[in-house]
Amino acid sequence: MNIETNVPLQPHNSFGIAARAERLLRLRSMDDVQTLLTDPLRLEPHFVLGGGSNIVITGDIKRLVIKVELMGKQLVSEDEKAWVIQAAAGENWHDFVAWTLAQGWPGLENLAMIPGSVGASPVQNIGAYGVELQDRFESLDAVDLQTGQHFTLDAAQCAFGYRDSVFKHAASDSRDLGLLGRALITQVRFRLPKKWRADISYADLEKKQAQKGIAQPTAAQVFDWVCEVRRAKLPDPNSLGNAGSFFKNPTVTPEQCQDIIAREPRLVHYQLADGRFKLAAAWLIDACGWRGKSVGNAAVYEKQALVIVNKGGLTQPCTGGEVVTLAKAIQTSVYERFGIHLEPEPVVV
Repeated sequence: MNIETNVPLQPHNSFGIAARAERLLRLRSMDDVQTLLTDPLRLEPHFVLGGGSNIVITGDIKRLVIKVELMGKQLVSEDEKAWVIQAAAGENWHDFVAWTLAQGWPGLENLAMIPGSVGASPVQNIGAYGVELQDRFESLDAVDLQTGQHFTLDAAQCAFGYRDSVFKHAASDSRDLGLLGRALITQVRFRLPKKWRADISYADLEKKQAQKGIAQPTAAQVFDWVCEVRRAKLPDPNSLGNAGSFFKNPTVTPEQCQDIIAREPRLVHYQLADGRFKLAAAWLIDACGWRGKSVGNAAVYEKQALVIVNKGGLTQPCTGGEVVTLAKAIQTSVYERFGIHLEPEPVVV
């Protein structure tokens, strides 16, 4: 098992923050995983690194960095209702989505262009344009770095919530199982329905449909529309470092929503199935005047207030501290005006 030392992490986080890992272990095969499970090293403090698209690094990482680079994807089973597709944790998420469509297996097209790896997707329960990962999830395989055991979880055991899962909670939480810091996901399976129907309920996709004049779009067309919408709204991390949507859209009671609307009639909000309302975090941030403002080289993206970007690029990158300072200032501003606490999506390391 080869441990690399003093490894630059700037190429491995989508913000492009300059930092180093004192020690880094790459897992490129299940043999590598099994070797780790038989080594006392697995019990040391560690940080599991996937695609690096949902993290803010605030300094050099002294813990062992375990970089998951497991690759492979395949059809594992099929019945009259669905295809079950499996992908290794190190596969790029967007490339995996594109591959499933190329094979004729629709269902993930609304989740196109979400940055990150397949292994990170259930941790965050990624979602976009009316579809969440839990809607297509079958099961996953993982290893417990504390016990050294392999295990499999279904959707119920993953305890999916809005941008949430059992992997984001410690065992001390009030849940039956907490896997924060313990689980290392190795592969994920998805159930893609054969009776597919396009989900274009979001306004941006409805606009695309009207522009194209297509009454019944194919999965490939929905995929293309999602890519077009995301490119127009969100910066490419390869040219302008960022971690995607920085804050979760908050949910409130009907009473809270009406109270805010009484003061802010233009509030962007959506009613949920349980009667609560989801508020557009981007609108709240924009209303507080944050668009385009910065702390050092960390800035609120001029085209989308929900995104914090690294305006210094790779030569003069923002620091994790600048990102965190800007994020906290935004949270304070939104809370003081609306009484709403915005919860960040990225993990601060």
